[in-house]
Amino acid sequence: MPDEAAADEADGAEAAADGAAADGAEANAAPAEARGRTDPDGLTVGQVSARLGVTIRALHHWDEIGLARPSLRTPGGYRLYTAGDLERLHRIVVYRELGLGLDRIRVVLDDPTADLPAALRAQRTQVAERIDRLERLGAGLDRMIEAHERGLLLTVEQQAAIFGPDWDPDSPARARERFGDTVQWRQYAERSAARGPEEWQAVADADAELDRALAEAMDAGVTPGSPEANQLVERHREVFASYFPLSRQMQVCLGRMYESDPGFAAHYDGIRAGLASWFRRIVDAGARAHGIDPDTATWE
Repeated sequence: MPDEAAADEADGAEAAADGAAADGAEANAAPAEARGRTDPDGLTVGQVSARLGVTIRALHHWDEIGLARPSLRTPGGYRLYTAGDLERLHRIVVYRELGLGLDRIRVVLDDPTADLPAALRAQRTQVAERIDRLERLGAGLDRMIEAHERGLLLTVEQQAAIFGPDWDPDSPARARERFGDTVQWRQYAERSAARGPEEWQAVADADAELDRALAEAMDAGVTPGSPEANQLVERHREVFASYFPLSRQMQVCLGRMYESDPGFAAHYDGIRAGLASWFRRIVDAGARAHGIDPDTATWE
């Protein structure tokens, strides 16, 4: 159920935008005796605005809709609020600050049969729901900030359980230092913020299954450029998308890194001797099939 106060948001925004100009216009238009002192029979719009902290625009609006009309007018036609008017305005301000919409405030003030506690409880429920949404938003922001700063939002124990005993828990920090200013790190952090241990376990399982498929294909003599090899290249791009989107040119660059970087090469060659170089060759062949020269491919 939308907050009733939101229905009056335009009123508040309009008042904020126009209040200062309206205040000045009212002050300049009112006669000197109305500006300089309180009329014995009432307060001017400007005086009420200053006393209650309500813009003149809002007072005019409440007058126009019949929520709070000044009971008196000067001979020149300027509004004057009596003590009774001021008391009604005080009540309106109180309920507005509690978040009630103008229509509900009208009922509270004018309908003697209105169940005020029920109306306030309904407003309290809406406030509680809003607080809950804001708390969840705050928690989401905290998690997103942490993901951008840390990358992997798992404890050391969780990382070891998911990625295996050979996993280096310092690798996310090194990746952040190396790639933290890139678009890909931001995309990775956005994915990481939404994942818990179960989601990361699914990612790790998919990576492990792909590694086994690559090793089995190399053992079976699958040649670069063959349909089987090209299918594995596409599967790698799909699996890798769990971290960030990977174009074919970027995949070529990644294949080079898998072969040349000691850490990545040790991982793949630890699965099968020569797997890092074989993977780079099938990626290059797949790129050529899509009109990409591996020798000139760049990270996008």
